[in-house]
Amino acid sequence: MNKHIMTISRRALMLGAGALVTTGMISGSRAMAETTTTRTIHADGVTIATEAFGDPSAPPVLLIMGAMASMLWWPDEFCRKLAARGRYVIRYDNRDTGLSTKYPPGNPPYRMDDMAEDAAAVLDAYGIASAHVVAMSLGGMIAQILALTQPRRVSSLTLLRTTPIGLDLDLPPPTPAYMDHASTGEKVDWSDRSQAIDFVAADVRMIAGTAYPHDAAGARAFIERDYDRSGGFLSATNHFMLQGGDAVKGKLPTLDAPLLVIHGAADPIFPVEHGRAIAKAVPGARYLELEGGGHEIHRAEWERIVDAVAGHTSVS
Repeated sequence: MNKHIMTISRRALMLGAGALVTTGMISGSRAMAETTTTRTIHADGVTIATEAFGDPSAPPVLLIMGAMASMLWWPDEFCRKLAARGRYVIRYDNRDTGLSTKYPPGNPPYRMDDMAEDAAAVLDAYGIASAHVVAMSLGGMIAQILALTQPRRVSSLTLLRTTPIGLDLDLPPPTPAYMDHASTGEKVDWSDRSQAIDFVAADVRMIAGTAYPHDAAGARAFIERDYDRSGGFLSATNHFMLQGGDAVKGKLPTLDAPLLVIHGAADPIFPVEHGRAIAKAVPGARYLELEGGGHEIHRAEWERIVDAVAGHTSVS
């Protein structure tokens, strides 16, 4: 499954973002964590919408989300919890999501390598030479490219629910149940709000883990908000066709940045062997396996993930 040129197929990764956002009040443990700013970046003809949490003088953390997912899939409260640990947290909309540049669906004029350049452009716009990068799913592949091609930009790397890039490994595919569900996405009229939201809501249920209850109502309300903010998910389907990673073939074991891998033991898209393979490939990598965790960032896992990221970024 994991070839040196990564292709995100419709059957294998219909959503692949996997951060379940549920409703709730902001905790607000520190005043600076409540401070947010938005900034729109223009770089190489691409518009990138961003938002930052916390104190700009604190160590920066750049969050990169996965396929079809806007920056909102990094939940507001999760970002504030991380900012409250003394980090300057920046999230952004990938191309074809949220408020960032969108392209006609069907033939994206960019690769994962270009999305790694987008991450660097976000850092440039904030005047940040190097950041701790935390990335999920497709975002984890993008982050690997960034860390391997521009190592001075990445102070440390945390990879959540993703797969090793650039290594020709025999890793298990998504579960049959998820593949059956994903195949139905080809019948969805992605320009139809109801159909698109129904499918993504079903997808979020499919990628949920086994350790915690799934909040279907909260998830659907969030997906509706994300759909309306983004103006639909039609362009986001370009993420199904992304390729890239040629330049980093075989280079993952040479990663310079201190690495933390966090993976759910019940991930149906990238089974747990993917996370273990990343940690095994990189000397000195730290590995955290979440029992019953799916392809999501469940609210019940936030404290554990924030603790792990805060610890990892404090020693890097």
